[in-house]
Amino acid sequence: MTYHNKNLFSMQDAEYREFQAKLIPNIKKESIIGIRTPILKKYALELVKNNDFTEFISILPHEYFEENQLHAFIVSELKDYDKVISELERFLPYVDNWATCDQLRPKIFKKHKDKLITKIRKWISSSHTYTIRFGVGMMMCHYLDDNFEEDHLKLISEIRVHDYYIDMMIAWYFATALAKQYDKAVKFIENNVLDTFINNKTIQKARESYRVSDEHKEYLKKLKRNTGADKK
Repeated sequence: MTYHNKNLFSMQDAEYREFQAKLIPNIKKESIIGIRTPILKKYALELVKNNDFTEFISILPHEYFEENQLHAFIVSELKDYDKVISELERFLPYVDNWATCDQLRPKIFKKHKDKLITKIRKWISSSHTYTIRFGVGMMMCHYLDDNFEEDHLKLISEIRVHDYYIDMMIAWYFATALAKQYDKAVKFIENNVLDTFINNKTIQKARESYRVSDEHKEYLKKLKRNTGADKK
């Protein structure tokens, strides 16, 4: 057992392990140690602060879910943009679940949005589920405010992989767009651009959001499409 794995098992919470296993059904329960996120994040910050992570992130694939989480937290803290991109290119192919994918939130990206958009276009054209999901997530995090362009909505709407974890992120993206860029985003709902599952999930998430007005929520409710299940 490696030095880092010994440390990880010392943080184990067996009850939390059971909870996590239910949240991430597509990975083996045996690969989950069971560590609460704040504890794991604190450990990642210590490793970055002490520059004691290079060997750990150089060895892929990892054996445990928490190793992937730790890897994501470490990369998210790195301050060199080119280094972060390099590490992401190495790590993303090994990301095998939505939780690790969504914990990858590099802070340095806020300062490099001019270059990041090119990488996002590459990620969303990948054949790997969580690389695509990551790309959509980065578009949602960084390009729905000052750097927003209507073409971004079109770009995300054209992803047609029909994978549950990708479709859910696309719905999250459009729901956030409805909160931040309503006039532009609602056209994609009105014009039936999104497939039925994404359309309805987008409306559901938007109607659950405190950032969407009651008036808009009522209008969106009318745009929900019937599914085969609804007709039965």
